[in-house]
Amino acid sequence: MPLILCCVVSAAADQNKRIVRVSGTVEAVRSVTVQVPFIQGQGGNVTLAKLVQNGVTVKPGDLLAEFDRTDQLKLAREAEAKYGDLSHQVEQKIAEQASNREKRAADLEQAKADLNKAEIELRKGPVLSDIDQQKNQIKLEDARRHVASLERSNRLHDQAEAAELRILELQRDRQKYAVERLENNASRLSVRAPIGGMVALQNVWRNNSMGHAQEGDQLWPGSPLLRLFDPAAMQLDVAIDEPDGAALVPGTTATVHLDAYPNLTFKARFDSASPVASSSLGSPVKTFAARFLLEGSDPRLLPDLTAAVDIELPK
Repeated sequence: MPLILCCVVSAAADQNKRIVRVSGTVEAVRSVTVQVPFIQGQGGNVTLAKLVQNGVTVKPGDLLAEFDRTDQLKLAREAEAKYGDLSHQVEQKIAEQASNREKRAADLEQAKADLNKAEIELRKGPVLSDIDQQKNQIKLEDARRHVASLERSNRLHDQAEAAELRILELQRDRQKYAVERLENNASRLSVRAPIGGMVALQNVWRNNSMGHAQEGDQLWPGSPLLRLFDPAAMQLDVAIDEPDGAALVPGTTATVHLDAYPNLTFKARFDSASPVASSSLGSPVKTFAARFLLEGSDPRLLPDLTAAVDIELPK
């Protein structure tokens, strides 16, 4: 929160008009901080290959930065080749299991035919000897046990083949997700503008010092790379003492004087304020955080500029 430089109530020529002077910081209403992208499944830093120039104006979708994608593209090709091999294995396994099912079905049909033949032979009992009848009875029991055994083994084979096929399908699907992740990583390494606005490069740690990132630098994922802001709409963040909180009412206006450009002034109108006053550690003075919207624009009006704000108190 910006610190108050001074707070003076002065009487104007008109006794009904009072002014409170506070300090504030210029910020953009619409701004985005662009960070070095995170790469899933990979630790360490990434190499900056291309970076937009500081202070240029970009449109939504314009390229801001590009990082080296050689490793990600190589891994993506290898993962895609492995995915194709697993897909072929799944298709081959499906065809192999279909052939095995047909063979087992044919064996079961033959066993059932043998069972029917044994039942017919058993019906000849009255015209056969006892030994032949016992032989036919044994053949019938063997045929029944054979059919039951084939039916049970076919069910177990079907379950085992379904599990084997499912394992291959899961491996294929997992490899597909790996391909998608690597392709997503490669796309992340091309950073594009989410909004239109002006580019302000951020300082990063490089070569044992702080400075703007340059092509060829090794950057850690998550570190701020640049800030993109819309200069068409700017705001002023100020802190107002609790006794002067009565000034924060709808319709309140203020005059803004930039510290860097004393002759440059802007009009501002009150937009919002925090409903709770806060204070620094050990300070009895509480302040409200308020926001004023600046009217007008100027090429010199940039974020992080400090300003003196004259707020007109209500009558």
